Amino acid sequence: MTSNGIPDVALVDNTEQRTPLALVLDCSGSMAGRPMQELNAGLALLEKELKADVIASKRVRILVIRLGGNDDAEVAGEWCDAMDFRAPDLVASGTTPTGQAVALALDEIEREKQRFRQAGVAYTRPWLFLMSDGVPTDAWDASASQACHAERTNKVAMFPIAVGESASVDVLGRFSSKGTPGVKQLKGLQFRELFLWLSASMQAVSQSTPGTQAQLPSTDSWSTVAV
Repeated sequence: MTSNGIPDVALVDNTEQRTPLALVLDCSGSMAGRPMQELNAGLALLEKELKADVIASKRVRILVIRLGGNDDAEVAGEWCDAMDFRAPDLVASGTTPTGQAVALALDEIEREKQRFRQAGVAYTRPWLFLMSDGVPTDAWDASASQACHAERTNKVAMFPIAVGESASVDVLGRFSSKGTPGVKQLKGLQFRELFLWLSASMQAVSQSTPGTQAQLPSTDSWSTVAV
């Protein structure tokens, strides 16, 4: 059922197991210019790659949350199967409400899992992909603790990505039960390589059986270990 009580047609017509992917993307003013251009190009590439994969197109469910504006976090793309995904054209502005965005994503993930259960659809562990080039400008401690608890209890897999030298690896590490070792540092503006990796990872996970582990591709093409 959707939030207004209407059955989700996609879950009725397509009963394939799902792999939920929540993209929490920093669109604050500091991302203006080439970083935002490369991020949008990466999202378009993700759309293309997932749609080209017969299984992933039916099984990967995508949610896009934009953080930016006046300390605001908003859904920029509602949950949908990859076959129906349209990469949004994101615009950079404002501040960095990371805490609000992560809390929103965690709530959306739990609601989506409830819809799966109501529709009798199996699902693998959801991914929460958090990307930021700065430090939060809101109260973020509570949502960071919530994210860590969700990861420790296998409700979600956290993937914090630091973009640029201004990103706080220490803060991003607080959103993962792995701490700073779980944070990946993007090499330059290699968003293309990042989203190719994400697409390949989603393809691998979408073909796995819920409750098992999937072999993910190497991140060496786009990341360094944050220290």
